[in-house]
Amino acid sequence: MIGWREDGRDRSARWRSESGAAPPRRVVVADDATRADEAYRLACEGTALLWRGDFQNARQLLAAMARRADRTPRSRRRKPEPPQVQAFHLYRQARAQRAHTLGMLLIPFEPGHTIPLRRAPDVAQACTEAYGPDDEPYVTSLRELLGIIGAHEWREKGVPIPALGDDHIHPHYGVFSPVRGEYVDLVAQAPLPATTVAFDIGTGTGVLAAVLARRGVRRIVATDQDPRALACAIENVERLDVAKHVEPVEADLFPDGRAPLIVCNPPWVPGKPATPLERAVYDPDGRMLRGFLAGLADHLEPGGEGWLILSDLAEHLGLRTRADLMGLVDAAGLAVAGRLDARPAHPRAADPDDPLHAARAAETTTLWRLTSTR
Repeated sequence: MIGWREDGRDRSARWRSESGAAPPRRVVVADDATRADEAYRLACEGTALLWRGDFQNARQLLAAMARRADRTPRSRRRKPEPPQVQAFHLYRQARAQRAHTLGMLLIPFEPGHTIPLRRAPDVAQACTEAYGPDDEPYVTSLRELLGIIGAHEWREKGVPIPALGDDHIHPHYGVFSPVRGEYVDLVAQAPLPATTVAFDIGTGTGVLAAVLARRGVRRIVATDQDPRALACAIENVERLDVAKHVEPVEADLFPDGRAPLIVCNPPWVPGKPATPLERAVYDPDGRMLRGFLAGLADHLEPGGEGWLILSDLAEHLGLRTRADLMGLVDAAGLAVAGRLDARPAHPRAADPDDPLHAARAAETTTLWRLTSTR
């Protein structure tokens, strides 16, 4: 719950945060008369602003606060660039602080995911997809709400996947969207060791399972431990008319049995995720990577291959070495039978103003073809 004082009375409401952010301790009421400088100052001091004005004005205020948060002091511009690992930690720290500050602009909701503000959009469907049905009032941050609206739009229009021809993948809220296509293209190009059975570990939207099905693999067991991801994968394989070949299963890594092909695209960067969506990018201590490699040999059929699709961004950031990765492969009783590489095509790789530009520009995504040595 969060509490505030309004019209001479103490009030409270239920707090919602998909990122797990704690409810603000101090809340003041804000409206169309609230200036951006004052709002930003209060947010930086840890005071949240519960909006009572026009909804579109709230969006403009959030954008103005974001511009203030993104200003770089001139003194910092003259400092030499830190080592990449330090730059990475400073970058994450700055992004976390930015998210915390901008998350201080709050929006009230009435039952049924209705926003009781002037010019407020109908967000009932988008919020139901993210939160489920709700018949109680609550408060959430405008920043989170805009993320929910954006996710709903992606779910409606879908993400184009060249490996699927003219078809699209439709990501759900909280499930990582395959907007970066390098890893998908690698799975579409690698020579198949067999077309009987494949396991897709950590399927997410189901995009890799769908690609394998389109390539002629007759049965794919697609695992994930996130109910949202499983629901998303089920919807996508049905939409793509490959449901008869893909079996989504709730599991932590491997399903029962063995397969001649096992595919995994784990989070690429060892680190603690700050939000549920970041779990697709950050993997604490490389848990999923380590788990996949450690269990792969026991689930491969004789002569089978495990495809590990992994960016080397962590290596360029100084968070993991190539020797560390090869050590995990060797310790798991595996050998590298081959590899396919792809260079990044996303805009950040060519942006010299990105704090992590050096690492992003050098990044390579690799599909490692692994076999058992046991």
